[in-house]
Amino acid sequence: MKEMGQTNISRRSFVQAAAGTGATYGLVKLAAADDKPKIQGFEEQPTDPNAAKGWQPVSDRKIRVGIAGYGLCRFGAAFSFQDHPNVEVVAVTDLIPGRCAALAKACRCEKTYPSCEEMIQDDKIEAVFVATDAPSHARLCIDSLKRGKHVACAVPAVFGSMEDADKLLDAVKKSGRKYMLFETSYYHADLHAWRQQYNAGGFGKLVYSEGEYYHYHSKPLPSYKGWRVGVPPQWYPTHSNAYYVGVTGGSFTEVSCMGMPSVVNFLKPENNSYRNPFGTEIALFRTSEGGVSRMAVSWDTPASGGEKGRIRGQKTGKVSIQTKRPALPPGVAAGGHGGSHGYLMNEFVESILQDRKPLVDVAQSLAMTVGGIVAHQSALKDGELMKIPQYAL
Repeated sequence: MKEMGQTNISRRSFVQAAAGTGATYGLVKLAAADDKPKIQGFEEQPTDPNAAKGWQPVSDRKIRVGIAGYGLCRFGAAFSFQDHPNVEVVAVTDLIPGRCAALAKACRCEKTYPSCEEMIQDDKIEAVFVATDAPSHARLCIDSLKRGKHVACAVPAVFGSMEDADKLLDAVKKSGRKYMLFETSYYHADLHAWRQQYNAGGFGKLVYSEGEYYHYHSKPLPSYKGWRVGVPPQWYPTHSNAYYVGVTGGSFTEVSCMGMPSVVNFLKPENNSYRNPFGTEIALFRTSEGGVSRMAVSWDTPASGGEKGRIRGQKTGKVSIQTKRPALPPGVAAGGHGGSHGYLMNEFVESILQDRKPLVDVAQSLAMTVGGIVAHQSALKDGELMKIPQYAL
């Protein structure tokens, strides 16, 4: 079944055509490998100089990792796989040759492939980080799992497709491999502390939670096939939805969502391939605990941006436990998005080495992502209350 906004053009053929003609797609020209646009969230956060003092290796084994996608924001190299003492980056890929070369240099890796599809055929690779365009995430993750690879993936887990959500869950179950979504809000200092307090019983059940992801675009961000132009806000919901799912490990069961038509010209439905009218969508969810969550995503509100949230529980949340983020391996930076990058990468690596469930497993990944997909459907129906599928390993 073809999803909204998909085309039959292959990823490789598109890049070849664009390289030969300087073509644009969806109003956006692909950026060169050495372009350095400023993108919200990618500001490097200072790493605590004491962060490595308490770190203890869980193994002396090195995991052989392949990385797919350098992209506009150097994403493939931004999580410091190349700096982890238990990782060897053995191959990288990006569809644009200049970016592929830049990714290889950043990761201190000699082996490159022209596509992720070709890279995952390499039997030497144990784990893959999929940092490609969002519409390709589900397909590349599923293919990697079928090839026996552990998978870390940039957000969102799937792109507007409930069918892909079912396929991804099935692939994880059948493969027996680790799957982790690199949702950066999980390791924001506030959310991490709330998760520790919640798990210790400090909040009881959450009565109310809210999350907000504001990322104003005054002009389109360059993106592969222009996928970012006019994307429904709730198709990119995990930065906000983590402020419930990432605290409790729970899910959303039903939603009513309202959208506001955008006044930004390039976000109007006649100017985007999704025919999406909304620049802002605000969802009211019923949670698996019986509480309520308000989650907002916006592209067209020009004020302070970023991810933020708050929670209210049946109890005060005051418990005597350690709420600081865990130690990082020596040489691994906290990175961007609230200093979360290094922590996410280390969690994924250690889940493989310890053969345990990663923090942001496939069930939580789909709880965040699919909740947003259904929320957008609700917004298109003027806030109709809609049930949300549930996922479990």
